[in-house]
Amino acid sequence: MFKTYETELAGRKLVIETGKMAGLANGSVLVRYGDTCVLVNVTASKEPREGIDFFPLSVDFEEKLYSVGKIPGGFLKREGKPTDKAILTSRAIDRPLRPLFPKDFRNDVVVVATVLCVEQDNSPEVAAMIGAASALAISDIPFNGPTAAVNVGLIDGKIIINPTEEQRQISDLTLTVAATEKKITMIEAGANEVPDDVMLKAIKEAHKEIKKICKFISKIQKEIGKPKFEYKSFEVDHDIYEFIEKKFQKEMKEKVQEEDKETRDKNIDELTNKIEEAYTKKFGEEEFEEHKKDISEAIYKLEKKCVRDMIFIEHKRVDGRKLDEIRPLSCEIGLLPRVHGSALFTRGQTQVMSIATLGMISEEQVLDGIDKKKKKRYMHHYNFPSYSVGEARPSRGPGRREVGHGALAEKALVPVLPSKEEFPYAIRVVSEVLSSNGSTSQASICGSTLSLMDAGVPIKRPVAGISTGLVTNPDDDKDYVMLVDIQGLEDFFGDMDFKVGGTEKGITAIQVDIKCDGLTYDIIKEAFAKTKKARKHILDNVMAPVISKPREDISKYAPRIVSTQIKVDKIKDVIGPGGKMINKIIEETGVKIDIEEDGQVLIYSSDSEKAIQALEMIEDIVREVEVGGIYYGEVIRIMNFGAFVDLGCGGKEGLLHISQISKERIKNIEDVLHVGDKVTVKVISIDDQDRINLSMKDFKD
Repeated sequence: MFKTYETELAGRKLVIETGKMAGLANGSVLVRYGDTCVLVNVTASKEPREGIDFFPLSVDFEEKLYSVGKIPGGFLKREGKPTDKAILTSRAIDRPLRPLFPKDFRNDVVVVATVLCVEQDNSPEVAAMIGAASALAISDIPFNGPTAAVNVGLIDGKIIINPTEEQRQISDLTLTVAATEKKITMIEAGANEVPDDVMLKAIKEAHKEIKKICKFISKIQKEIGKPKFEYKSFEVDHDIYEFIEKKFQKEMKEKVQEEDKETRDKNIDELTNKIEEAYTKKFGEEEFEEHKKDISEAIYKLEKKCVRDMIFIEHKRVDGRKLDEIRPLSCEIGLLPRVHGSALFTRGQTQVMSIATLGMISEEQVLDGIDKKKKKRYMHHYNFPSYSVGEARPSRGPGRREVGHGALAEKALVPVLPSKEEFPYAIRVVSEVLSSNGSTSQASICGSTLSLMDAGVPIKRPVAGISTGLVTNPDDDKDYVMLVDIQGLEDFFGDMDFKVGGTEKGITAIQVDIKCDGLTYDIIKEAFAKTKKARKHILDNVMAPVISKPREDISKYAPRIVSTQIKVDKIKDVIGPGGKMINKIIEETGVKIDIEEDGQVLIYSSDSEKAIQALEMIEDIVREVEVGGIYYGEVIRIMNFGAFVDLGCGGKEGLLHISQISKERIKNIEDVLHVGDKVTVKVISIDDQDRINLSMKDFKD
């Protein structure tokens, strides 16, 4: 049955339609936000996926270029693999939904958000996040929602909910918040050094609007929602867990208390073998084989309980640190002699090497997505090879996690980069994770700041990143323990990974992953306070002693820039027919040249003399031909009445009449001039048809 529900979001109409499209999906809604239309479908497998110990949720945000009236580029002329923006949006949809499914649920669930139409003022990402929660709410899939999301901007200190395209261009904040009626479930932000208190206020304002949308979705669910289907529970077998806990809890607690990750993993492996042997001895080989998977899950559950109890009850961490203590830190720069900038940042057993490269503006990334952004000057790429965690797996290229972590580091650094006018380079930083024991994305922020300063990029201020973790009492929102600088184990077994990047002035990026049902304002406020203190320690005591400000000059291996400004109508003269002029300059000097639409010419070369030579050639081309001007040109044609001279000004030529060559009479012009001769001439007149007349005799003795 076709149903339409309407409300208002940030002063604009929000409509949810269902019952008209995709009738075979478990849940389907068409979200209309202004003229933006996103179709969201959710489906679930009838049976659980066997042999897994996680909830198999898959989310796809599908950008269709017809939604903005574009035909895809490339040979095939159809959408290919998802853009980075689509991947990041898929992750943003996933994060607030995942904790709201039952913990023992193992059926495959697939969420597909298809962007059908885009009005740039109304975010398709927000529409997709609301649509996903709505489709799940009305479906028969077990889900403890609803949740909803909004974007937040900050203009002249004023908080704006779901800013328009024009407002986004001048906003100091790009914040996405997802939440239930009671708690915050996801935060993603990029910001121009926004203070903690302003960020918290923005999150609270977002939540006010989200609560209204959650109530709206709940109303729809009550009216047309299907009963949730029963599913096979994958809760850990109670009897098996009780046997293992009773016999091995004390030993498990001892085994996990180890600073070195490798040693700790070895300890757990040894204890696992011991538990399996004990179970086999008591219940027999056949019983062990039948319950092997249950035993493995029970061991994992016991390890998680020991780690959480130590933190929550004893305020003790597995590596012996205090709750707010950061792991040992170190950094160095200039490791690689021929790259433009490099740095190594180490935090405990997490180690990241970041390499900065400077290139021509024309080398910036071209974007082919559904928003209006066409190019990206700063690119940050994050690589996570298997050797970083001691595993033997072949590389298959970056996955969604790598794209997400690279985007977070990029977001953290963009606010401190110089403008294109101040520093006309495309900039790429690659963060190579060499060793991982948690917080690699935050180590990437620190290492990349150092590599940019090593490369001589005049950033406004250094940026550092740190994460906090959480262990909560599920029965009491106010009963929790917060950890600073979480390692891998604390991330896996904890309830939160609250990542914050920023400068001494304020926050530049946030990404929050949670495993509980949400965060209170008090938790968020405390996380901001703890990350701010930790950032200051890293900036002042670790990074500043190594390099406190960008190098005065860029690497000798980086391209130098010489620039000039020419009139827009002269661009065609510099390029020449078929690129003849610009290619000639490049061939003769070996430089690289970018010409911007506004007439700015950027000449890149590691040889400054060649760059100056190219600059002079360009200035000769664009020089205006004026009466009385003296030019050094080349004879290109000989006629019986005179010679035509190329003045070197964008191919402009003038006539040197035989009577103007010398004060003495000349009978045959070829007696004194030949094609290819270099001559100094003076412009004596330019007629109404722009014909230029030249003279040599006017300035000869």
